[in-house]
Order: sequence, then C-alpha cells, then structure tokens
Amino acid sequence: MGQVPPTREARRRARRRTIRRRRLGVSCVLALVVVAVVLIAVVPGGRRAQRGHGPTHRAVAAGASAERASASGRSSAGASPSAGGSPSAGGATFLGPYGVESKAIIAENRKPGTSAWRITDAPRTGMIEGFADRNYVADGQSFGLYVSTTAPSFHVVAYRMGYYQGKGGRQVWASGTVPGRQQPACPVDHATNMVSCDNWTRSMMVHVTSSWPPGDYVLKLIGSGNQQAYVLLTVWDPNSHAAYMVVNRTLTEEGWNTFGGYDFYQGTGPCILDNYTYPPCNRARVVSLDRPFAQGNGAEDFFGNEYPLIYWMEEHGLDVTYVTDITLSQHPRFALQHRAWLSLDHDETWTYTELQAARAAMAHGVNILFFSGAAIVRHARLQASPLGADREIVDYRNPQEDPESHGGNPNLVTSNQWPPVDSSLTGQEYAGYMLPGEPNAPMVVYDASSWVFAGTGLHNGSEIPDVIGSDIDHLDPGSGLTPADLQVLAHSPIPLSEVYTNQGEWSGHTYSDFTYYTDPASGAGVIDTGDTVFIGDLRFCNLGISGCQPVLLRIVGNLLHVFGQGPAGHIEPPQPNWRSVQPIGS
Repeated sequence: MGQVPPTREARRRARRRTIRRRRLGVSCVLALVVVAVVLIAVVPGGRRAQRGHGPTHRAVAAGASAERASASGRSSAGASPSAGGSPSAGGATFLGPYGVESKAIIAENRKPGTSAWRITDAPRTGMIEGFADRNYVADGQSFGLYVSTTAPSFHVVAYRMGYYQGKGGRQVWASGTVPGRQQPACPVDHATNMVSCDNWTRSMMVHVTSSWPPGDYVLKLIGSGNQQAYVLLTVWDPNSHAAYMVVNRTLTEEGWNTFGGYDFYQGTGPCILDNYTYPPCNRARVVSLDRPFAQGNGAEDFFGNEYPLIYWMEEHGLDVTYVTDITLSQHPRFALQHRAWLSLDHDETWTYTELQAARAAMAHGVNILFFSGAAIVRHARLQASPLGADREIVDYRNPQEDPESHGGNPNLVTSNQWPPVDSSLTGQEYAGYMLPGEPNAPMVVYDASSWVFAGTGLHNGSEIPDVIGSDIDHLDPGSGLTPADLQVLAHSPIPLSEVYTNQGEWSGHTYSDFTYYTDPASGAGVIDTGDTVFIGDLRFCNLGISGCQPVLLRIVGNLLHVFGQGPAGHIEPPQPNWRSVQPIGS
C-alpha cells in the first residue's frame, strides 16, 4: 500500500457513515416484519436460512509483557499445541454438509432463545453507557463493569449471541438493580491524545461461571428510564480444540472508536508531535479500552462485521470457539489447537505477536480464512492501563514518533502499515477503497472450476451483485511475494470513478481479487476474499429479505467444509492460475 491522499481519513469515515445508513435502510424494511428494531447495524434475527443440500467435495468425509516476550523470541504462556487442531473432547464432533459440527453447539442453540437483546424503544431523554475492564474472560473469572447513566438505577442482562431458533441470542445472566450515577468526564492525555475513563468508579463485579458457555456476548445495560446500551465481551475456553477459531477484532474496533473525540484516524484541536495532514496530526497515538464504544449503541461494528457469520455458523451447529485478537496477543499458542483461524470483516490492526501466532499456526497446518480485504495493514502494540494489562493500544502510525523506535524492540515499533513481507500473508496487497456513496460492486467469478464454487451454478464471468464494498485487496504479480501456487477465484473490475487506489489501474479500472494458496510445507490453506464487507453481506440472507445472495452462503459452507477438516492443501490443492490473469499485472 502506497501513500494515500490527505483526505483519506475523511473519506473513510464518510464511508463508514454510508455503510451504517445502508444498514439502517435495511432495518426499515425489516421493521415491516419485526417491529422496533432500531439498531444502527442490521442484525440477523429473521427466518432460518435454508440448509438445503450441502456442498460436494473430493474431500475425505470424516499482556504487554506477553507480547514483549514473544517479540523477543521467548514463548509466552499459552495452552499446549495440538497438531492442526483435534476434534472436541469426547468425539462429539462430526463432518456435516457445511463443515465440522459439534453436538455441544447444536444443543446450545436448541435452548430457548430471545430477541430481548435488541435495543428497543429508546427514551427521548437520558443516557446510559459503559465498558468492561476485561476484554475476554474464562469460566471462574470475574470482570468489572463501569457504567455512566442519568437514570436513578439500572440493571444488566448478559446474552450469548448465536442462532437460537432465529431469535439470535440467549439470556444467561441478569444482575439485580443497582444505583445509577453519572460518571465524571473522561480526561484526554494530550501527549498522545488518548481518552481514558479509568477515572470512573466501578459499578459492579460480575463472576463468570459454567453457565456462561464460550461465545460472543452482549451485556445490555438498561436504565430505569429504559435507557439502553451494549457492552461487548468474549468468553473463551483455554482448553478448546474446536475446529474453527473466530477472532473478534478489538484492535480495529478500538482504533476507530471516537469516544471522547479521538481515535487513530482523527482528533480535535491542535496538532501534536507533527504537522502532517496525513495521517491527521491531531489523531490519537494511543487508544484505551477503558471507555465505551461511541457507535452501534456501544457495540461498534460487531453486528455488521462479525455477528452475521456467528449467527450462520451457530445455526448450522459448527464446531466453533471464540477469542479476541488480544487473547492471541497474550496466548499465541492457543491458535495451534484449531484447524481454521477465521479473520472477520475489516481486520486491519494487528500486533506483532498476533502476526507471529498466525505464521506459526500456518506452519503447523492451521488454515487461515481472511473474510476481509485490508487485513494486516496497521501495526500496533499493547500496554497496560491503570485498570489492567494490555488495556491500551499503541499505534503512532508514524514510526519516527514512536518512542520504541529509539533503542527499543524493533518488532514493537508501530506504523501506518506493515511491510509487504508481513502483510503478504494474505496472498495479496491492500489496493484501496470504494468512494463514499458509490454502490457495492459485483464479484466476478474467474475460476468457477474451484471447489469454492461447487454447487453454486456459477461459471467463469458470472457476477454476484452488490458484494464488494469498502476496502479491497488485489494480487500484485510484480512484488515478488505472490505465492507460487496462488489461485485467483474471482477477479472483479471496479471503475476508477467508484474507487480510490494508487496501486495500479488498467483501462480505467482497478480490481478486487478473491484468492487461495497453501503453505508448501504444512499444506495449510489461506483464503483472502479481497472484500471488506463479505460477512456483512450475509446479514441479508440471515434476515431473509431483499439483497440476499444465496450463493454466498454456499461459498461460506464450501470454505468451512474444507478448512475445518485439516490442512486444506491436502484436501483441495490450489490450481495456480495467477500468471494468466488478464489484464497482465492486474
């Protein structure tokens, strides 16, 4: 990725607003069927998608201190590895039509669900917001909730998110009523423009027990005046050997969190440290987890960029477990216990330890599925806050400003972008982004003979409408980093009038690519969809409303069916074709 124009941050933020407006438009359609859904991001909860016939294959059916230790070449604490991942304990998994299924996940989603997790009937006055002092927890651990509200009292309900008969969540816990208070303003550290609410008073402690199954949770804060907001939490199982490891994107979400007026992409007031227009000189160099999310009623982009896949996987009973990118920065060896690492939409910010964990997992035979373009773009590191280890995310974006660059560990020096040798793990390069207000572009099939398109009825040149949006990736044949066996699955032209790029143009177009390659030693497969809203596109099908592209569900099923079994190269080796892609160099 080369230098981008000074206006890029404004365009990207406008694009995020445009995406949210599109989601709100879809929610208005849903309101004709399901009343009072007022989420910023459209949330699955409609009719069950048809399971139909499964795919056919040739497959065999059957803390800051932790990161510094890893960056220095020392191993950090983590669970013992298991080659390529192994089935869940007790032989309770089996290969189904869409991948490896788990009897435990199937049983969990048969439990009574509820739609009460939705934000409904927001009051005209008052507010409530909050955050948890732990990014993820395990059975037996506790976390604190910090809540600010104008309501005299409030309570909290915890929902595990999944399928649950199409209702989307299950209540696992509820607090008693506690007094509300309006917390003090959160100060800004003007040395780095970090906003932190560590000056708030803790509202309650919550103890997690075995009644909280591993998963992604929303904690719904409910004021006595019906004020409502979310706090996100991941519950993980350190001993899990599930086939699929879903990685929630805390680093990216916090990097875009504007609470208090500052994030990695914009700020208010005068410049600090430099006078550059790009990146904006008044941006934050450090962001804190010790503050609420400003967008999505406290859920940021969870319901658009993560939840649609979670809903679908749990609907089909897939053998899935959940972590965050901070979990993997603290416990990098955990990735070795699984068969597939699932990187979700807009997964742009990574630590050195997480990147090394991905490389080690790939060398160990763990497949990596980048559902999103623009993965592994920003280089960040973690540091402690007054509330705990690894509660602050550092990314100066300009390495010269980073104190770590002056005699520190070079692996921890933050930057606007990873060097190509690191970001090339995806098999592609970052190529640009769709301009605000432009419609999503179609995905154009390039090699319909691939197992990825089995059962879709697609052929070379077929277009899947309205799939590609936001940031895009494409292959870079001139970089010298393209894997020898890379197979281009889709090669989608986008007019330059609809996209910003400085990574090449061909006859008035640039391209978004969908690619597949494998590690020559371990056989691990790597998929990059080249499209930052791939998971978000699934929400239309989950809801059963206009805009659904059913072939996307079949593609997801094909991917997870192969990637869940073990090294994909041993099951479906790539058919390299990247040298023949036309126009040459695109």
